[in-house]
Amino acid sequence: MDAPSAEKSKLSEQAMLRLAAEGQSFEVVDGVPVPMSPVGFRHVWIAANVYRLLYAYATQHQLGYVCTDSLIYVLHTDSDGVRLSRVPDASFIRKGRLPKGFDLARPFPGAPDLAIEVMSPEDTAAELLRRIRDYHTHGTAQVWVIYPEQRELHQYIKGEKNARLYTEADNLDAAPLLEGLHIALTDVFQLPDVDE
Repeated sequence: MDAPSAEKSKLSEQAMLRLAAEGQSFEVVDGVPVPMSPVGFRHVWIAANVYRLLYAYATQHQLGYVCTDSLIYVLHTDSDGVRLSRVPDASFIRKGRLPKGFDLARPFPGAPDLAIEVMSPEDTAAELLRRIRDYHTHGTAQVWVIYPEQRELHQYIKGEKNARLYTEADNLDAAPLLEGLHIALTDVFQLPDVDE
């Protein structure tokens, strides 16, 4: 994708959706579309594991909406159009946050309450830090960063200086956002048996 310069970028929501419909996966950073790299099976499967666990809990307790990847969150716009958007691997939006009369075909106007990011080999620490800051600055209560190779989950809670680190032997505590939800990390990292 040819990205225009930040000074000349005028990317509307309609233009974003049009590009997405053409199969282009991207986020917008400082007004410039940034392509997202394709991912492998393990990445998608781990994101799906988290989605299933969150969906079951949120549905049972009628807490809100759990979304898979591809949902565009528009975090910031100005007179030139979309300046910042993010597309987490999975996410949660509290019940009551959908604007009245919201067109469900549009990107979500704001940040998720919970963003889940599964790390890929090409992701850098600087990019990850910017992503976490973007989410928290625009209202995300928690960001979970999953490291498939290390089999770890780092939980960033807005307002806390340090991340909480969970290994495969631990149970994640999703409070205060999702009070009562505990997730066994073995369930997050469960992969199909390819020898069956």
